[in-house]
Amino acid sequence: MPFIPHTEEDVREMLAAIGAPDIDALFDEIPATLRCGKLKQLPQAMSEMEVAGLMSARAHQDGAPVCFIGAGAYDHHIPAAVWQLASRGEFYTAYTPYQAEASQGTLQVLYEFQSMMAALTGMDLSNTSLYDGATALAEAVLMAVRANRKSKSRRVLMPRTVHPAYRRVVQTIVGKQGIELVELPFDPAGGHTDPAVLAAFDGQDIAALVIPQPNYFGVLEEVDALTDWAHTNRALAIAVVNPVALAVLNPPGEWGQQGADICCGEGQPLGAPLSSGGPYFGFMCCRQKLVRQMPGRIVGCTRDLDGKVGYTLTLQAREQHIRRSKATSNICTNQGLMATAATIHMALLGSEGLERVAAACHANTRSLVQRLGTIAGVAPLFHRPVFHEQVLRLPISADGVLDQLSELDLLGGLDLSRDYPELGDAILVCATEKRTEPEMDDFQQKLQMILTC
Repeated sequence: MPFIPHTEEDVREMLAAIGAPDIDALFDEIPATLRCGKLKQLPQAMSEMEVAGLMSARAHQDGAPVCFIGAGAYDHHIPAAVWQLASRGEFYTAYTPYQAEASQGTLQVLYEFQSMMAALTGMDLSNTSLYDGATALAEAVLMAVRANRKSKSRRVLMPRTVHPAYRRVVQTIVGKQGIELVELPFDPAGGHTDPAVLAAFDGQDIAALVIPQPNYFGVLEEVDALTDWAHTNRALAIAVVNPVALAVLNPPGEWGQQGADICCGEGQPLGAPLSSGGPYFGFMCCRQKLVRQMPGRIVGCTRDLDGKVGYTLTLQAREQHIRRSKATSNICTNQGLMATAATIHMALLGSEGLERVAAACHANTRSLVQRLGTIAGVAPLFHRPVFHEQVLRLPISADGVLDQLSELDLLGGLDLSRDYPELGDAILVCATEKRTEPEMDDFQQKLQMILTC
């Protein structure tokens, strides 16, 4: 809606129409003692041109740092058409499509989103998105406990290689619901969950096993062995995946002998900008047999009596609108706009384009690690294959190094000491398809300068 300024005459006419003597009378219910009075600390008014100049100068104070941080939020290229289309009023301000006859465009986009995500993950079906990757994993855990009728323990195995923020969010959401998260250690040499550690749980009542691919360290897990162990022990397999990586890695639907049961993750790499942390969106896919336990909505496609294609909400298993106490989830909205952007993003890239992006990310990460590895004292911490990002050991304080790189207009990675103190001075670095050879050379030179001073 455009801004429409009101003249003093306009204000007087509106007050007269409602019978109010002045604007203050509209707020007479607020006691005078609670009113702040005049805002004396506000600066003098500025013109539009002056405000634009001021804000531009302040923005330049932040610099334009080159980003080598990943850890769940990735600096990918987003084609201009994605948000040019997603920002159109038809999508940008669309409400929940309860009335199918008035929401065919929105429903079709969400239907296409579901189709693309199901194809990308190799699963039977997808919902139309969740809040974010962390809460999507929490919903997946709740769903697995509900759906696994063979288990009564409400115990879920959670590897430490899952994103630390995800693990904290899941604990917050499910911890008070009688669900126990059992932490699995990672192999100190490989940075992965060794399937051998699961032998301690053979024959025990386990509801589900969470399997990240790639994991938080960028390391590729032995997903086939982990998935097969889960099914052999009558547990459900929950995949937590990076959607870009699925363009070059086996999809969860093909893991092991039977494939994962539930797949979730963060959709930010599919057309959502970094934007200071959001909004992002979570996605969730599953097997057909679990569809009625899936939170969120499913859009269906059919034909009417005249043979015309139509779209409608076909399943809302949560039933929160009429039976909240029996709902599978009380999620009150989905990130529909983000899912719309992701749909446009995937449609523009296509399967071949997404594969090129994934291959470029992998090649750039390898190239970056090779460059930085030539610096004395800098070396990869884990020996297993990685995608997208890698953990590097530094010879001095990681926190201090990253601070100095930041002052040089470079975001050089993430300090892992808070969540993984046992790794010592280690950072997680990432290079997406946007990183260039000169940028990686510049990173190498600046890091070498800092470490040799």
